Amino acid sequence: MATLNLKIERLQLALPPPSPRKLSHTRTAVYSGFEREDGMWDIEAALTDIKTYSFVIPSQGPREAGQPIHGLNIRLTVDDQFIIHDVQTDMAHIPHPECDQAPQGMHKLIGCTLGSGWRKTIDAHIGGIAGCTHLREMLFNMATAAYQTIPSARQFRNQQAGLPDTVPTTPPPHVGKCMSWAFDGPVVQRHYPMFYRKPGETL
Repeated sequence: MATLNLKIERLQLALPPPSPRKLSHTRTAVYSGFEREDGMWDIEAALTDIKTYSFVIPSQGPREAGQPIHGLNIRLTVDDQFIIHDVQTDMAHIPHPECDQAPQGMHKLIGCTLGSGWRKTIDAHIGGIAGCTHLREMLFNMATAAYQTIPSARQFRNQQAGLPDTVPTTPPPHVGKCMSWAFDGPVVQRHYPMFYRKPGETL
C-alpha cells in the first residue's frame, strides 16, 4: 500500500502547482483481477467516497468526517471469453437505507459479455431506477480491468510453459479506439504490423 500511495503522490506531483486549497472529498476506486484455480477469473471493483468534514444527511442524521459515504464492492466471475458466470455485490456503506435494494437486479448480468457494447448492456439490464448510479460506474470499467487481466495472464502462463505466443487473426479491441493505437500509427506498426495501415489507406 505504501508503494501504491507513493505512485499516486508522484502522479499528483506531475500536475502544475495548484492554487491554495484544502482537501474536501476523496473517491477511491480500485480494480483487481484474479486468476482462479478452477480456470475462471474474478474481476473485482471497490469504490469508497470520504469527506474531510462532518455533515448531516437530511432525515438520517450526522455523518462524521472520514466515515465512508459509499463503500461498495463488486465481483464478476468470468471465463476466458469474458462471459459473466456470477455476480456478487456488497454495499457496506451507503448514504440511504433504500440503497441496499440496488444489487437486486445485478444477477441479470449473468450470461452477458464484457466486450463491445458493455455500457449498453449495463443500461439495458440495470439502467436508470432499475439500478445504482455508482454500481454502474464501477461496472463500466470492469470490462477494461478484465481485458488488462486475462489476455496478459494467459500469455504469461503460456510463456512459462514454453508455448509459442498466439498470433491474433483479428485486431484486438483496443486497436483503433485510442490515439496511440490508431491503425496508421507507429504503436500498431510495432506491435501488430499485420493490422497496420498506411495513412490514408483503407481496407
